[in-house]
Amino acid sequence: MNAPTNISAMKALTASETAAAVARPFEVAVLALPGFSHLALHAYIEPLRIANAVSRLPLFRWQIVGTSRQPIEGANGLSVAVDASTDELSAGIGDCRADQLAVIAGEAVEKQLTPQLNAFLRATARRGVPISALGTAPWLLAQAGLLANIRCTIHWSRLAAFSEVFHKPRIRDSLFVKDGQYSTCAGELAAFDLAVDLIGGHAGGFIAQEVCRHATVEGQRSGSNRQTGPSGLAFAGVSDKLVLAMRIMEENVERPLPVDEVAQRAGISRRQLERLFGTYIGLPPVRHYLRIRVDHAKRLIEGTRLPIIDIAVACGFMSTSHFAKCFRAFNGTSPQQCRAMVPAWVGPGLG
Repeated sequence: MNAPTNISAMKALTASETAAAVARPFEVAVLALPGFSHLALHAYIEPLRIANAVSRLPLFRWQIVGTSRQPIEGANGLSVAVDASTDELSAGIGDCRADQLAVIAGEAVEKQLTPQLNAFLRATARRGVPISALGTAPWLLAQAGLLANIRCTIHWSRLAAFSEVFHKPRIRDSLFVKDGQYSTCAGELAAFDLAVDLIGGHAGGFIAQEVCRHATVEGQRSGSNRQTGPSGLAFAGVSDKLVLAMRIMEENVERPLPVDEVAQRAGISRRQLERLFGTYIGLPPVRHYLRIRVDHAKRLIEGTRLPIIDIAVACGFMSTSHFAKCFRAFNGTSPQQCRAMVPAWVGPGLG
């Protein structure tokens, strides 16, 4: 549905912004790879369409790009048509050009960086084109060597594996991160927030607010917001001290802190900390801390081919036997059995 003309929005644009927008739309090329998330794709594109509608200006234009001209099938089995191939975009054939490249990958991202795609990404980077990677796509940029010493993020399900496999990127547990030429995003609904950020930078804050209002959301979330709340926290109104203590635990997995030190860093006594955990979490702090470490280990087992002993050490366990005992207690299976169920596309050599 097209939105009615909003005169206030027009006034919010400076003369130079309006002239630039009318002269030529901002061109966004969306490279979708097989198994991509339709939710992320449309959460990124629809705000651009809404920006055009509420401003009644051709602020943005977008096209779907593929590694070939064949339709691309998403994770839900639905396919999208391709407007241009990566070769056509690189050559600038016809109307193929990009002021911004957005990449959306699938679950099997580790197997998607072909020599052709690697060359395309590196050539695009050399031309200075801003690149946004959504969902699991930051993995591809890291594999292509584009994220060395770059602040970045990735979907929460890959955070643990990403930080272990790629040591140079400065990983953040955030909705999205912008660092120079690169923007990385958790994908899914966070793609909406990244798109609104792009709209605000190109068309002004008022247009960005109008997009949020039209989409019936309260406003853009900050990119620095965490993707998920602390482990086990599925309710609001909890003590800030408890949230802080849980975050301290999550940030100190490889070298676990004594509970007394966790309490001290959170600014409360150990007894207060134990009372908060008992009331809201239903577990003692020590047990919850152990669960955090085991959950982190499970993500590493499922997302990498790191040896089990290396994963145990990375999660603060001094012996594989103790690790296996704790892992079984929380998951009902051994680390080796969990590894046996890892999808085939998580291939040898990762890490």
